[in-house]
Amino acid sequence: MAPSLVLSRPETKTWPERLRADGPERDAAIGDLHELLLKAARFELNRRRARVPHLRGDDYDDLAHQCADDALVAVLGKLDDFRGESRFTTWVYKFALFEAAVKVRRRAWQGREIPLEDEAWARLEARESRAPAGQGEARDEVAALPAAIEEVLSPRQREVLVAVALNEVPIDVLAERLETTRGALYKSLHDARRKLRAALAEDGYDVATLGEEVKR
Repeated sequence: MAPSLVLSRPETKTWPERLRADGPERDAAIGDLHELLLKAARFELNRRRARVPHLRGDDYDDLAHQCADDALVAVLGKLDDFRGESRFTTWVYKFALFEAAVKVRRRAWQGREIPLEDEAWARLEARESRAPAGQGEARDEVAALPAAIEEVLSPRQREVLVAVALNEVPIDVLAERLETTRGALYKSLHDARRKLRAALAEDGYDVATLGEEVKR
């Protein structure tokens, strides 16, 4: 069960009103909001602890505070986006969940090398080679993928496609490693898949049977 998001003190104003106020009232609202986000972050980090078993004590608490701090900045920056379609506490809770998920993925990949392209293709080909009889066409398309990727994709598109679609590198981890944004990587990924499907279709392959590792 998710932690309670109910404040201990009664509310006389809405959250947005308190956060838009001046002076001590706004400071108190920000303090309450940070406390709420910290509780949500701790809950989500605890739920995901199996992915970062090396996280202990002070490191865990420090990470929870980082999540709450970043979620607070995000909420304040998007305060005007709140339309009241859900409870404000439900809306801000998602910011803490997002920050916790991102930071856990980054910690899980900390110190790990991004797998090489050749290793990704070797795993994919081995998996497809074990496909049941009658799926030979799918194996043919997998065999054609490396050449198509080399011919039609830019180096950045190739790097992003292989890392995210084949090596399952979280996109926020890859964005950090490449010093770019998630949005830029999503665009590269979308363009790469579109170009790859078009090239394979032009060569007569049935892209509808293309492995989900590249289509998704």
